[in-house]
Amino acid sequence: MSPTGNPSPINPSSGTPSSGTASAGTTATGAPRPGGPGPLAGRTVSRIGYGAMQLERLRGDRAAAVAVLRRAVELGTDHIDTAQFYGDGFANDVIREVVRPEDGVLVVSKVGATPDPGGPAPMRLAQRPDELRASVEDNLKSLGLDRIPLVNLRRADSGPGLKAEGGQVVDLDDQLAVMVAMRDEGKIGAIGLSSVSMDVLRRGIPAGIACVQNAYSLVARDDEDMLGLCVAEGIAWVPYFPLGSAFPGMPKVADEPAVVAAAKALGSTPAQVGLAWLLHHAPNVLLIPGTADAGHLQANVDAGAIVLDGATLTALDAVPTRSGDIQLR
Repeated sequence: MSPTGNPSPINPSSGTPSSGTASAGTTATGAPRPGGPGPLAGRTVSRIGYGAMQLERLRGDRAAAVAVLRRAVELGTDHIDTAQFYGDGFANDVIREVVRPEDGVLVVSKVGATPDPGGPAPMRLAQRPDELRASVEDNLKSLGLDRIPLVNLRRADSGPGLKAEGGQVVDLDDQLAVMVAMRDEGKIGAIGLSSVSMDVLRRGIPAGIACVQNAYSLVARDDEDMLGLCVAEGIAWVPYFPLGSAFPGMPKVADEPAVVAAAKALGSTPAQVGLAWLLHHAPNVLLIPGTADAGHLQANVDAGAIVLDGATLTALDAVPTRSGDIQLR
């Protein structure tokens, strides 16, 4: 990852500096950074950002979707994670409407899958190099950007969900070649990896990797060694399912007795404790909790102010990881 100081916020429409100014402690809008500042793709962003996947739940009430996202920006979440296959373009369309140049928001998108509204799942894998390029073009169009600051390559090497078969089993080198080419062309600013193994990450590092998005939480820490490598290499760690998941067999952080006890002692919720633990656990962790509810959004932001003392951290660190028992299809 490129070194970061206090760079000028990027105009999400053109990729050029906006007229706003941000410091380490505040965003371009002047809001305090939830969770404090952290580096991502050569920028300084708030360590608590916003994941746009759940905006699709508000498809029938666009005004509500706009309001939630606008509120996220007002609260200082200047790192928004999205993808064209989130709601078949709905999330990107709302972002295009809401995010203004002066907000200084870093928009991060994802390729490696494509919408599949009529299929058994709302998306299907799209791993071939030509599909990756087409997906970047689709994201550029729907977001109204000339350049996406960071694009994650979503593979299927680890974690729950879709698994690559047949022609969708594509070598990493072929994928990185087109990603690097698009970076050289100025279509994307930086490359991230998602749902990858340690071997794939090691192979990808020479190409310049800005972040890794893998399933990871207090109760699912199989990738601890990978997190350590990212710390050493200056790569941001942006976990998805930071509180567990509804996937069969995946545990939920909020169900852990140690988490419940910590929440009671702190006057917070178990979900907030789970997010706070991630921020305390490693300095390169950036969070992108998603929600379609303004109250939950506020609670996620407030988690960034929770201080966990040594005894609480010891108790939480002792919670065993349970993800190894998950059976994937």
